[in-house]
Amino acid sequence: MALSYKARRRLSVLALVVGLPAYIVIAVTVVNWAGARWGRLPIWAEFCVYVGLGILWILPLKPIFTGVGKEDPDAPKE
Repeated sequence: MALSYKARRRLSVLALVVGLPAYIVIAVTVVNWAGARWGRLPIWAEFCVYVGLGILWILPLKPIFTGVGKEDPDAPKE
């Protein structure tokens, strides 16, 4: 069952306001834990890890964000 436009908008706001900050905290915590356990990565490798994690969060949420910035296709035409 496909989500309605209104449901996708609400889920996208929820993902950006709640999910993204939580993901950032979890990602930084995991990278810091790995650095404490195995030693800190070189700065270029740490940068690559953070860029990869920054791209990774959007992959499962891409269907929710698709078309949210456009006008509502379900709205009645005037």
